[in-house]
Amino acid sequence: MEYRNLGRTGAKVSELCLGCMMFGDRTSDEDSADIIDRAIDGGVNFLDTANVYTRGASEEAVGKALKRNGKRDAIVLATKVHGAMDDDDPNAAGNHRRHIIEQCDASLRRLQVDHIDLYQIHRPSSDVPIDETLRALDDLIHTGKVRYVGTSTYAAWQLVEALWAAKELGLNRFVSEQPPYHLLDRRIERELIPFAQTYGVALIPWSPLAGGFLTGKYNRDENQSPEDSRYGMQPRRMGRNHFTDESFDVLEAVQAIADEKGCTPGQVALAWCKDQPGVTSPIIGPRTMEQLEDNLGATKVSLEEDAYERLDAVAPPGRATVPYYEADFGPHPFRWG
Repeated sequence: MEYRNLGRTGAKVSELCLGCMMFGDRTSDEDSADIIDRAIDGGVNFLDTANVYTRGASEEAVGKALKRNGKRDAIVLATKVHGAMDDDDPNAAGNHRRHIIEQCDASLRRLQVDHIDLYQIHRPSSDVPIDETLRALDDLIHTGKVRYVGTSTYAAWQLVEALWAAKELGLNRFVSEQPPYHLLDRRIERELIPFAQTYGVALIPWSPLAGGFLTGKYNRDENQSPEDSRYGMQPRRMGRNHFTDESFDVLEAVQAIADEKGCTPGQVALAWCKDQPGVTSPIIGPRTMEQLEDNLGATKVSLEEDAYERLDAVAPPGRATVPYYEADFGPHPFRWG
């Protein structure tokens, strides 16, 4: 396992980050703890969850696992805030001070820890000025509840504004961004990756396997998906239509390279993502131990120039075959101040 700096900080994180979205939901607490233990044994020191994952159940499962193994101090523990935690309370969501501070305390309780290493704003929100968000996060850092702060699925211009505001106001700045990034959506290569490389911001891609599509479990000629797969549990047009000829062209190129290298398609897709310029640590999201073992195998896979060229031919740089990089990218009704 390779370890990389978390952006311009001195903190070191593993080249794969264990995403915990399935824990406390489709994956039981006991199985979640076993997966976390195996990931740590495999060299992973970076765990990512969010308060909104099953409304706190994922954080609770992670907290129980770290309590069981006693390895919390060796882990870079990340969680997120933004999503609605109460459907009846209009203040129980968003990027405003009240919600951020309230949910940080709630996450600490669920995780059974006294601090969060990386506290991230889960999505941008154009109705809250960035200075309110940054001031709340800065206060959490000064109280010792949070070590670093980051974002997820922000536009490059929003992050530049956030860095500018932090500098002008003397506040702690964002050190990381979690964008969607995989062979079916490469749009972050246009602006976000150059931004991150220029300003020393870590990139922690989510869904590097495109929701499991790039693992090879789906077939161009079959109408049905495996019953236990993400698309088997929901219609094939699950908000984003992966099941097009263009998408299967990408998958088949990945499969061909995997066959040549004697590995799995998922390992090729993960290796491609983790070794892209500017990428720090893609987030893997295994539901089972078998999926975790396959993901860990990507650390032993490297791609040659010919493989990159073949993948570029079916998944052009900077383009999207299936759009993932979508959020409230503005504009804002007012500036910070």
